[in-house]
Amino acid sequence: MNTLRQAAQEYLALRRALGFKLNEADRGLRDFVTFMEQRRAKYITQALALEWAQQPRHYRPASWAARLGFVRCFARYRSATDPRTQIPAPGLLPFHAKRAQPYLYSDGEIRKLLNAALQIPCRCKRDELKPWTYYCLFGLLSVSGMRLGEVRNLELQDIDLVAAELTIRSTKFGKSRLVPLHASTSRVLANYIALRERRWMGQPVSSYLFVSNRGNRLDASEIHRTFYALSRQIGLRGTSDSHGPRLHDMRHVFATNTLLHWYRSGHDPERRLPILSAYLGHAHVADTQWYLSGSPELMREAMRRLEQRWGNPS
Repeated sequence: MNTLRQAAQEYLALRRALGFKLNEADRGLRDFVTFMEQRRAKYITQALALEWAQQPRHYRPASWAARLGFVRCFARYRSATDPRTQIPAPGLLPFHAKRAQPYLYSDGEIRKLLNAALQIPCRCKRDELKPWTYYCLFGLLSVSGMRLGEVRNLELQDIDLVAAELTIRSTKFGKSRLVPLHASTSRVLANYIALRERRWMGQPVSSYLFVSNRGNRLDASEIHRTFYALSRQIGLRGTSDSHGPRLHDMRHVFATNTLLHWYRSGHDPERRLPILSAYLGHAHVADTQWYLSGSPELMREAMRRLEQRWGNPS
């Protein structure tokens, strides 16, 4: 029988071969195996799993639950070859994550954000592309429903302006998909790419679409800091607010507006929901349904359609 460490390596390799990234699980299980080796424990017990999961003590309950989840999944795998393995019960360290309430931007707020991006000051010549970079990045997020990570990972080869589509490669769930572009979005991207080529002509630069003034892919933290600064500037956040509208909320707005359009065009949103789910790159339609649960306008449209059905029984 192989060791616990060997088994963990095999388990992680198997899950990755199935398309899972497992970055946090990898770190967690390696730490768990080290913990077990220090305890001279040769097989997993529920008591040891609980002891490890609740370290350090200052971690939040959500982290404890996640850590125990790593061990629970691994224990199920390990139990096939080591019957002594105890699989931690599902009810241990219960935690139900609360999703952040999405902020539904108005069209006016999006325009203010984009206009503010164009006014980003350039401290030196190499910053001259920065306003246009953030204008296009925030604009693309608002009209495409893409995740920030997907936009950051776009490379020039992923953009087909003739076919008016983007190729999103190996996303959150290991899937790739095509995202169609409106003609106006294609024009903006074409202009930005021309500016980008002029700025970096004859100089080394990354193949990513959105790059920093050093030619590297834009850093996610820098994107968020720029967004927060612009949000305070246009009044979306208070000067001292630590919470407020997020970039990810643009994805909610896209999904909500799409469904509203279907309602108002007389289409059946319920039948079209799997299309929206595939477009957004969701693994389950239920994930898309949650996106749409916080919109008063959608609730009004749903109630209006229900009242029409009641008023006109078949």
